[in-house]
Amino acid sequence: MTSSLHIVGSKGPGGAEKFYARLVKALNEAGHEVLAVNPPNSAVSRFLGGHVPQVHIPMRSVFDLASRWRIGRLARSLSPIVVQTYMGRATRLTHLPRGRGIVHVARLGGYYNLKGYRHAHAWVGNTKGICQYMIRNGLPAERVFHIGNFVDLVEPASQEELDRLRRRIGLSDNARALVSLGRLHPDKDYAALLEAFAALPDSIGGRTLHLVIVGHGPLRDELHAHTRRLALSERVHWAGWQTQTAAYYQLADVFICPSAHEPLGNVILEAWANGAPVVSTRTFGAEELVTDGHDGLLVPCGDPQALAGVLHELLEGDPDVPARIARNGRETLLAHHSRGAVVNRYLELYRQLAGHAGC
Repeated sequence: MTSSLHIVGSKGPGGAEKFYARLVKALNEAGHEVLAVNPPNSAVSRFLGGHVPQVHIPMRSVFDLASRWRIGRLARSLSPIVVQTYMGRATRLTHLPRGRGIVHVARLGGYYNLKGYRHAHAWVGNTKGICQYMIRNGLPAERVFHIGNFVDLVEPASQEELDRLRRRIGLSDNARALVSLGRLHPDKDYAALLEAFAALPDSIGGRTLHLVIVGHGPLRDELHAHTRRLALSERVHWAGWQTQTAAYYQLADVFICPSAHEPLGNVILEAWANGAPVVSTRTFGAEELVTDGHDGLLVPCGDPQALAGVLHELLEGDPDVPARIARNGRETLLAHHSRGAVVNRYLELYRQLAGHAGC
């Protein structure tokens, strides 16, 4: 018997989709029988590979009535304990048959308009701030649950692998790498990161500074042009979207999250998992994850000069400081964002809700 269906409607390779794949695989490995429902030829489908059974439904838009009918038919035929939906499209297309005892859990990873979520039976927010937002906007507090994200610890890449990556990017053995990962989208504010990098000296301590940005998105051409205007083309490296990112984090002297808007910040968790010291803007998510000065450094959003100042101080100062920040980040990850803790919390929630459709 399938214990839960997990439905996501987006095709992109963003942080939410990567977490969906991580959670579904982790639940399956914990002995909880899952079925992943996602669009054909999607990044999620590729992330899951053959690890978890999948059904592909197009979910082309929130108005895709054929997909809505297929989701309902799938739920009727399998009668899972829980159907968990991720983000707006999947949630709005999921309307479960009455009288079957199936519980619809909608998981939110952002401050979304709740109009398309209210028909669910229970809601999960991945930050306390998102949970408070849902309650303030009328969802019943007793059915709103906080469960954070997790990232698995990663085996260190070999020095040979890191050397190959440096050569592929175009970094000398002596270069220092500032690294950032994310969509090239206004929310991520890579323009501010480029301006902060332009405000730094070309080298610190006799070692040239380079910036490596991993990701793609709608602002690609605009950001490349901005790089040229700032005369940074020789020291800014665009790696495009990468499915295997661990070595990029491990290459980083400092990992930077420059976002203007970030409900959580999976990349911060991933940086901690890979042993990179984190500098982030003070988004809602970063402020909830990071203890400033302990497991990361926080700067105001949209302030390139402040970001440059913190980076310069970190790179020029005592090398024990970034090492300590990285160690503390790993400890925070293990204490609060481990696979076991998050998976057990979801399984506990499913047991609590079982048979209480409509709650």
